[in-house]
Amino acid sequence: MNKTIILLLFFISIIGNAQDLKIIRAQYPDAVKSSEAASKLEAELSRIDNSSKPVLLAYKGAVLTLKAKFAKKKGDKKEFFKEGVALIESAVSADASNVEIRYIRLSVQENSPKFLGYHKNIEEDKEFILKNYGSISSAELKETIKDFVMKSENFEQQEKIQFN
Repeated sequence: MNKTIILLLFFISIIGNAQDLKIIRAQYPDAVKSSEAASKLEAELSRIDNSSKPVLLAYKGAVLTLKAKFAKKKGDKKEFFKEGVALIESAVSADASNVEIRYIRLSVQENSPKFLGYHKNIEEDKEFILKNYGSISSAELKETIKDFVMKSENFEQQEKIQFN
């Protein structure tokens, strides 16, 4: 009986995480554009912590960097950005072979002001995405990354061809 309940809770958790991830993936590109969308995504990620899946941690970190972008006070901007970067780097350390996490980090680094100095992995993540894009099994994730790449100034026109 106990094993059945534990197994049921495990599967509900997996399904819940998959559904959450689908929603988060869909909301992330919009969150970059508006503080309202960023706040909505932040609410979706409110229960994510260091024990969560690394990809969810990366999204939470990215949202914190967006919160920094939209914050009014300079001190808040700095704190949100530092906390967000720490979560992203923690996610990369936990799962460096995850294309989605690399895409998230690249999107944040690409959109970070130069003076913040968070740009050292742009080439590395770009190359990783180019090399591993074909191995992505999720159609919606592939589409999200493709849309990002097509708008990115870090990918050459000849590199973008492989995403068509």
